[in-house]
Amino acid sequence: MRKTIFITGASSGLGKETAKLFQAKGWNVIATMRRLFYRL
Repeated sequence: MRKTIFITGASSGLGKETAKLFQAKGWNVIATMRRLFYRL
């Protein structure tokens, strides 16, 4: 079973890098952001 993490502020900065890190390690990532035009 894969672990899941919920990250807020994932459109840039620390939140974005944290989301990418956990995704690369095989986690399910739920990411929220205010600026929808940014991509992970």
